[in-house]
Amino acid sequence: MTEKIKVAKKLIEKYIKHLPLYYSNNFSEIYKGDIYFKLENLQRTGSFKIRGALSSILNNTDKCKVGVVAASAGNHAQGVAFGSSLFDIKATIVMPKQTPLVKVQNTKGYGAEVVLYGNSYDEAYLHALKLSEEKGYYFIHPFNDIDVIAGQGTIALEVLEENPDIDQVVVPIGGGGLIAGISSYVKAFNPKIKVIGVQSENAAGMYYSFLRKSLVTLSSSSTIAEGIAVKKVGDITYNICKQNVDQIVTVSENEIAFAILQYIEKSKLVVEGAGAVPLAAVLANKIDVSGKTTVLVVSGGNIDVNLISRVINKGLVTTGRFAQISIILKDIPGSLSSVTDIIAKCGANILDIKHYRFDLNLPVNYTKVVFDIETKGREHIEEILQKLLKEGYEAMVNG
Repeated sequence: MTEKIKVAKKLIEKYIKHLPLYYSNNFSEIYKGDIYFKLENLQRTGSFKIRGALSSILNNTDKCKVGVVAASAGNHAQGVAFGSSLFDIKATIVMPKQTPLVKVQNTKGYGAEVVLYGNSYDEAYLHALKLSEEKGYYFIHPFNDIDVIAGQGTIALEVLEENPDIDQVVVPIGGGGLIAGISSYVKAFNPKIKVIGVQSENAAGMYYSFLRKSLVTLSSSSTIAEGIAVKKVGDITYNICKQNVDQIVTVSENEIAFAILQYIEKSKLVVEGAGAVPLAAVLANKIDVSGKTTVLVVSGGNIDVNLISRVINKGLVTTGRFAQISIILKDIPGSLSSVTDIIAKCGANILDIKHYRFDLNLPVNYTKVVFDIETKGREHIEEILQKLLKEGYEAMVNG
């Protein structure tokens, strides 16, 4: 595989961006280790997938003459569409109906025909295979293909050319193509370098396959990290990972949301859920980075704007910087101002106030008031609750 990765690098290097390792002073200081980001979110098409797509096309030019077809939730779609446009190859991309609009539009923008089909990647995949058989298009698998895996492995080649003395590399896992390529090259280069995979706990196909020592098919794979929402990893990727991957950990939806927020706040980077899972694992202390040189592969940045908004709100709630407090008050003049004065004196900012006067559980002449407040953390929320209680108000945090 090492030689195939080197060949892939020569084939694709003039079409991709070379992205040097980015040293994170912030996270390195916090976690007392040297933490680098491999910023594939800044790659052409916004993710690493361009590498595997180009490798597949350039290794199979004769098979691609009629056209190519692929199934993807977004990033592979854009990679195949962009790669095909470079060589005037007709591209048809089958995407699940719920694919974020930005990924659909970007794929069309590269000249591909987009077919929205099915409610999951797996349904889109089966339809793409059908189109391949009916029309003679060359099918480019998003992960379970040796040429695609070799293309993704060029990331490891670049990392180790720049810094051969790393201790570990942390990689997102969906279907396994990225970590299969990276781990193959890393272990051939230096078996002592650890390769750690990270999955969403809602789409942990490789994690459970490792536990059970056989391929596992998940019943669902719903996660905000839709780029790695795969129900079943590939048999090729699984077998490569069995040999080369040292550890796989999982992260929750809240941990992924928090990592996306931390990228925005602390590193000024826009990162999609799949790209954020390595940092999520570090932030949740599921990977030991203290005293080590660690590379986190930031696999993509194609996140829907609406999702960013929801993720930020979720992150604010998770970290205690936003809270919704309910209080039952007498519906008389002055009662509301007394509560707002207490909250203001505690240093919290009131964003919104809602009255619910017609709740059947309320006594006559009482109202339920819900305050949306901006806070400084969980301790600050508790301080506000205790101050309200001291003044005779029983307050409750919603959610």
